[in-house]
Amino acid sequence: MSQALSLAHFSSGVTPAKQALAYAEAFGRFPVPSGAGSLEAYIQAANRVPMLSEAEEVALARRFRDEEDLDAARQLVLSHLRLVIAVARGYLGYGLPHADLIQEGNIGLMKAVKRFDPERGVRLVSFAMHWIKAEIHEYILKNWRLVKIATTKAQRKLFFNLRSMKKGFSTLGPAEVQEVAKTLGVKPEEVVEMETRMTGGDVSLEPTAEDDEDSYAPIAYLAADSSVEPTAIIERKERDRLQTEGLQAALAGLDERSRAIVQRRWLVEDGEEAATLHELAAEYGVSAERIRQIEAKALQKMKGLLAA
Repeated sequence: MSQALSLAHFSSGVTPAKQALAYAEAFGRFPVPSGAGSLEAYIQAANRVPMLSEAEEVALARRFRDEEDLDAARQLVLSHLRLVIAVARGYLGYGLPHADLIQEGNIGLMKAVKRFDPERGVRLVSFAMHWIKAEIHEYILKNWRLVKIATTKAQRKLFFNLRSMKKGFSTLGPAEVQEVAKTLGVKPEEVVEMETRMTGGDVSLEPTAEDDEDSYAPIAYLAADSSVEPTAIIERKERDRLQTEGLQAALAGLDERSRAIVQRRWLVEDGEEAATLHELAAEYGVSAERIRQIEAKALQKMKGLLAA
């Protein structure tokens, strides 16, 4: 594997930690902590990597920045793996695997090494903290629940601070809500909404493997609306089209007077009133009974045409 290829993977900022460290091992002078064993073995190996002095850190960062020396970047990453482990340990309360939190934090560490400027007079440990936490936060938000719980800046701030700010397990009272909102600079209604989201849980619509035979999933209580089923919609539209075309053909089979009577009696537009027998009788100069007979005969003829 060439150094250029390994550097490209490292610089992309998206390579998983174990893979990136495997690439870097080809250029190293001491073993890379392996993810093949237990998590405890990885942590012990990471803690055995020697810390760098400020002068060593600056020299390595300059080599990576000026010469794209992957070995220098590798040493910067490995010397700070213990920092990632410590930060990840603080997020175990969210119920996600410690190993996954560490891996996401390692990605943040590699991004920090890529962007680190040794001339600013800041140690890498301080600079990398933001990138490590940012990757871990993003991972937690994407995986803590099936539906993403926090999308805005205020929601993210509440998600990662509300639990520690609550004094107990009970629901926040009005005064506590106001205090949290003031401390975090958010709206009180946002505090209430986030507390509700965090106390709820995902519910599977379908039965799971752990459910027994007598249990019912929510899907069993949801009545299906057949009117919005795709096949039913297509059938309804086709039926309407055929009926419209058939009606037009049936009307075309009538004489002009019969067609006008049927249209004015039965096919008026919305908002219009149908003509009465007496109104039509006065218009055509015949009796109302004659209009009724013409209407009945026309409807009977149309029924035969529609059935054909």
